[in-house]
Amino acid sequence: MRSMSLYRLNELLAPTEPPCISIYQPTHRQHPDNQQDPIRFGNLVTGVEDSLRREHPNREIRPLLEPFRALGEDREFWQHTLDGLAVFASPGSFRAYGLQRTVPERAIIAGSVHVKPLVRFVQSADRYQVLCLSRQEAKLYEGNRDALDPIELADGIPRTNAEAGGYERDSNDMRFFRALDRGVLDRHSRPSGLPLVLVGTTENLEHFRRISDNPALTGEGVRFDPWSLPPDRLREEAWQVVLPHYLQRLAGLVDNFHEARSRRLASGDLSDIAQAAVANRVATLLVEADRVVPGTLDRASGRISFEDLSRHDVDDLLDDLAELVLSKGGEVVVVPTDRMPARSGAAAIFRF
Repeated sequence: MRSMSLYRLNELLAPTEPPCISIYQPTHRQHPDNQQDPIRFGNLVTGVEDSLRREHPNREIRPLLEPFRALGEDREFWQHTLDGLAVFASPGSFRAYGLQRTVPERAIIAGSVHVKPLVRFVQSADRYQVLCLSRQEAKLYEGNRDALDPIELADGIPRTNAEAGGYERDSNDMRFFRALDRGVLDRHSRPSGLPLVLVGTTENLEHFRRISDNPALTGEGVRFDPWSLPPDRLREEAWQVVLPHYLQRLAGLVDNFHEARSRRLASGDLSDIAQAAVANRVATLLVEADRVVPGTLDRASGRISFEDLSRHDVDDLLDDLAELVLSKGGEVVVVPTDRMPARSGAAAIFRF
């Protein structure tokens, strides 16, 4: 199971051959709560199958559904779930992602994948990565203020000194660190855009920083033997390093908004933001965390209307705006309520 990132979200936004299936489900980390998760997943898949059979012949839907059934029967998979699950399928494609925040249970069949629940997760400003290292091995984590979980280093990145062709001499230690630094930068830091916290002994941190070219590295690391820290302690220590950068980033975004608004290059009016988003004028969109604005967005004209969320065709207008800005190459940042510079739930900085 892969972790969700901005890079992978952008992959999902690319045009896809229909029918596209999107399944979201809250999951559980511990026994016995997680025993019900595969059962609930199977029920969602059954609902999808019933809907598909009404419009597609069996020969078309069989290859679409086979990966879902295989996932439902994968006992190892269901013993290592996080707080949420997102699964997407279309002809020739099947992807499953673990999420560190829960999501509402939904199964959707449409002409494109349904990514709105992912936007706020991926764009939350409190996300970061952690690289634990010694001279013999390395491990990568990703998380937020509430959770921190290991993620697989991408193929080609050495996980141990031996994989880098080294042993215990200093020169080979540096070869391991250089290969690790280059791989993490190219395959994790650049695609995710997340700050990176180093965890290790003082000596190893200094050696790694000396050779590192990764601009995502935070100014301070966690100076402990990483293999001696329990998971909760590791998260607490890493968050204390990230917190000042998180607050500084939020303050900078708010200052940029106010400065741009003084030059009429920013707005907190949802109608203005929608028009600018359609015209590809939004460089950065701030979205208020946990805020929902029921409404609809016409992606051709930019016209918005405020509606009753109880209607089945009404979604969250803020999520629609965020998805549109992302699809046009803009930046979206989810910020806490007490840091929002506009009362509408959104604040946009324009390109021009």
